[in-house]
Amino acid sequence: MMLRVSEPILGDEERSALLDVIDSGWITMGPRVEAFEAEFARTHAASQAVAVNSCTSGLHLSLVAFGIGPGDEVLVPSLTFVASANSILYTGATPVFVDIASLETPLMCIEDAAAKVTPRTRAVLLVHFAGYVLGRDLWTAFAREHNLILIEDAAHAAGARSAGTFGSAAIFSFYGNKNMTTAEGGMILVADDALAEQMRRLRAHGLTSTGYERMAVRSSSYDVPMLGFNYRMDELRAALGMVQLRSLFEWNEKRRQLTGTYHQILRAQQDTVVMPFALEYGGGTADSSYHILPVVLPPDAPRSAVMRRMLEDEIQTTIHYPPCHHLSYYERTQPGVLLPKTEEFGRRELTLPLYPGMETDDVARVCLSLQAAVRHAQHEA
Repeated sequence: MMLRVSEPILGDEERSALLDVIDSGWITMGPRVEAFEAEFARTHAASQAVAVNSCTSGLHLSLVAFGIGPGDEVLVPSLTFVASANSILYTGATPVFVDIASLETPLMCIEDAAAKVTPRTRAVLLVHFAGYVLGRDLWTAFAREHNLILIEDAAHAAGARSAGTFGSAAIFSFYGNKNMTTAEGGMILVADDALAEQMRRLRAHGLTSTGYERMAVRSSSYDVPMLGFNYRMDELRAALGMVQLRSLFEWNEKRRQLTGTYHQILRAQQDTVVMPFALEYGGGTADSSYHILPVVLPPDAPRSAVMRRMLEDEIQTTIHYPPCHHLSYYERTQPGVLLPKTEEFGRRELTLPLYPGMETDDVARVCLSLQAAVRHAQHEA
C-alpha cells in the first residue's frame, strides 16, 4: 500500500455536517462561520478569530490591516511556502529574505534578521516551519527592540500550545494536507477587537453588513467605507472545520508519538540523515503541532535518486521547500540574495510521511526504505 506524505481524515461526521449545511438552505458565510471562529479562538486561548478562504488571504488581510504598504520592508524566511512572501508583495511592500539558524534548527535566524533591519522595516513575519513554534520571548523582545509588528505565519501550527499567543496576528491554514482541513480555508487570530472587526469587513468587500446579517434584519441596504476583498469562508468549510477541530489535539498527539518513533529509529541508524529539531526538542517534547517530518540527506546522496528508490517501495516523499529566493520570479525580481544555510537545507531536505492514520510499523517501513535508498544513492553517485 502506498504511504503518502500526508492524508486527511474524513468520515461520516464530516459528511453529515456537510449535508446539514445543504439542508439548511444557507451555504455562504453565516452562523456556522461565526461558530467556527468562536471555537477555534477558544481552543487556542485567543480573544478573536476571523475565518477566511485561505491562509494566503489571511496573511494579506493581516498585513493590510496593519497598514503595511509601498516603501515598507517585511522580514520573512526564504524557507517557507511562496505564499508567505507573495502576501507581502500584494501590499506593495518588499519581502526581505532571512536565513535559517542551522540545518538542525531550520527556523528564521534572529541574528540574520537583526542584520537586515533598516529604517524601512515595518514587520517581521515568523514562520512556524514544520509546526515548530519559534521562541516567544526571544522574538517578542526582537520586535519590541526594533519597533516592528510581529505576525505569525502559523500555517503548519494548528493546535501547537503557543502558536497565535504572541504575534499581533497569527494566521493558520486548513489546506488539505494540514493537521485539520476544510479543503481550502484559513483563520486569523488577533487580540484587538477593533482590528478583528476591521478584518471581518475587509474580507467581505469592505461592506458594512453581510448577506446573512441583512437577511436577519430584512434589509438590503449597506455601505462600503473601505476597499475590501472577497476572502470569505463559506458555511460548508466552516462545518467541516468544526468537526475537524474536535479531533485536532488527539491527532496532534498521534503525530507527536510517530515523530518520536522516527527520531528513535533514525538515531539508531546514525549516519543515514540529519534530524532537524532533534537536539533542541528531543524528538517529541517541542512546542509543535508535528505537521511534517523533515530530514536532511547526506551531501553525497542525491535527493532525486533517494526519492525514486523510495517510490519503488511505494513510499511518497516530497520537499519543504524550494527556497523562495531561488524561485524564478524572485531570482528575477530580487537577484543576488545569498542565504547559505537555507540553500544547503533546500538542496538536501526530504519530507517523509507523517499523518495520524499511520502506525509504528509504517514508520519502521519508511526508515528502512530511507536507509536503503540513501545507501543506494551514495553507491550510484
